[in-house]
Amino acid sequence: MSDHTAATRRQALKLLAGAPMLPLGASSLAALMTGAAPAALAAGPAKFVSARFTGMPAPTLADPAAMAATTVGSRLSVSMSDGSTHDYRLTYHPFFVTGDSVPDGKGGTTLAGGYYDIQNRPILDRSVPGRERHAFSDAPDGTSLLSLPGAKVAGVAGKPVFAVVQFEYATRDQAGASTYGLLPSPVAVLTLDQDPKTGRLKLVKYHNVDTSAAHALWITCGASLSPWNTHLASEEYEPDAFFPDKTFKGFSKATYGDETKANPYNYGHLPEVTVNPDGTGRIVKHFNLGRISRELAQVMPDERTLLFGDDINNGGLFLFVADRPRDLSAGTLYVAKYGPGFSADPAAPGAALSWIRLGHATSREIEGLANQLKPADIMDVALEDPKAPGFTQVWYAGKANWVRLKPGMEKAAAFLETHRYAALVGASMALTKLEGTTVNVKDKVAYSAISAARDTMVKGAKGWTAESNVALDKRLMAGLVAAHDLKGGQKDTAGAPIRSEWVPVHTRTLLAGEDIAPDATGNTANVDRIANPDNLKFSEKLRTLFIGEDSGMHVNNYLWAYNVDTKELARILSVPAGAESTGLHAVDELNGWTYIMSNFQHPGDWEKGLHDKVKDTLDPLVRANWKDRFGAAVGYITADPTSLKLSQR
Repeated sequence: MSDHTAATRRQALKLLAGAPMLPLGASSLAALMTGAAPAALAAGPAKFVSARFTGMPAPTLADPAAMAATTVGSRLSVSMSDGSTHDYRLTYHPFFVTGDSVPDGKGGTTLAGGYYDIQNRPILDRSVPGRERHAFSDAPDGTSLLSLPGAKVAGVAGKPVFAVVQFEYATRDQAGASTYGLLPSPVAVLTLDQDPKTGRLKLVKYHNVDTSAAHALWITCGASLSPWNTHLASEEYEPDAFFPDKTFKGFSKATYGDETKANPYNYGHLPEVTVNPDGTGRIVKHFNLGRISRELAQVMPDERTLLFGDDINNGGLFLFVADRPRDLSAGTLYVAKYGPGFSADPAAPGAALSWIRLGHATSREIEGLANQLKPADIMDVALEDPKAPGFTQVWYAGKANWVRLKPGMEKAAAFLETHRYAALVGASMALTKLEGTTVNVKDKVAYSAISAARDTMVKGAKGWTAESNVALDKRLMAGLVAAHDLKGGQKDTAGAPIRSEWVPVHTRTLLAGEDIAPDATGNTANVDRIANPDNLKFSEKLRTLFIGEDSGMHVNNYLWAYNVDTKELARILSVPAGAESTGLHAVDELNGWTYIMSNFQHPGDWEKGLHDKVKDTLDPLVRANWKDRFGAAVGYITADPTSLKLSQR
């Protein structure tokens, strides 16, 4: 090796120490990476060609510390246009653990993941007398990383970048009682100082977004970054307006101080967060995209077409086409009708998709209907056959409902009782836990996670209907990832044109998990295949589909990287046992740097059966690592060319 080449490599390593992933878009650093002779360097820097992830083994009880932490034992190999290959170890870097005191940008601190009521007053956990404290979440989820022109925030020495993070729920209070869904979901804007030499990100400001104008938020799950640089949030498991349960009443009590004040029709919509250049944020809730169990919304390259996940039993695949690009305030909502042939087998050809138009609306008019109408104004709903004229049996959230639409209430039903109305008009409302959705623009393919293919998808099982055309031979509890081919020139089932070039027309299974008998650790799904896929994000530059798990079948949940060209599947990260992999966001280039954002939820949420063999060993370790199981991490995957720590905290 020449002295020049050795010096060049040393300089590259120095710059990359602790750097997030690889500066795939940074031509100056790419020049340093080539290791080429001076003449070659003068001809121009080598360019990125391809990337390959080398996976890590699943942690086992041979190393309990690895099972109780965020563990990374994977590598990234990058091929350049000059024929050189560069190999990097990966590690995980958190910004904070929920419950930490973090800088508020005003010279003080605030609580990471803290809860606030509709008047922005802290919500206290009073479950243990004498130990009252500000309640905080252990379930960070959807995350968006972005930059803004003209951004300026005090305390940033490098370049200001921002992350929007939403917190789905709190698993339990200090006394151990479940608090799932009982508290209004917080959303925070993080101001991060990006080191221009290394790409390293450092938290300098945490801003809690005021959600009161959006009626507060309900169970925010996955999220996506819009092409116009806003954070598209979610409200999962929309509350049943006809039969409000104790969870929704508890949410109303915590949010408004009155268990009857919250209106179910104000939840189950799409919140959009806009970040301001000073690191603050504002939120608006869009009411015209269907009130469903929205996991997230993926915007297509036309900046008008959105495809949704619907995380519920008897869910559907939904499409929204906005009237204008970058404006979700008005548009048309569609729901899919499956043709025969859908299979959980990746070798099967799949099924055709057609689209039923549910209606056109503005957000303003649907919000108005939400606050004017009572459920009984829209339709009659019974849980037992009323044996009366005009009722139709449909399946809603795994339960039989008998529904009769009131005259003239089609629009209100389409946008406020979307699940029941979609079933009534003949959509394929058979899917179970349709979760993360993302798009591969080059190949014009969208991907959706079906976390578990269960009864409503299985021929003859409870909740199944032949009319759905989804008829699996048996359950696949480990779930699958579906691929949807996208095309333009489509018409809806009534023959009207769909004004989009990004309409799913065919669906097939891309990857599937494998159910097994419990192994030596307790896993009930093959540990070397995906299980209960949830978060999905696609990197165009890396040609990689990232898959995060919400698995009740893997003792530790994993983050996977699947190369769509080579068909290689690599496990790149393991979250603490009992936790779920969340907050996934693949960023191809931000000021020249590439990032994979990754969080986790509820460490040590032990499930009977699954964790029986590991709980006694791991519980004290998880409690020591993660605030007695009340804390969870928000962070990102980094490259570490000099050393590797398998457990990062």
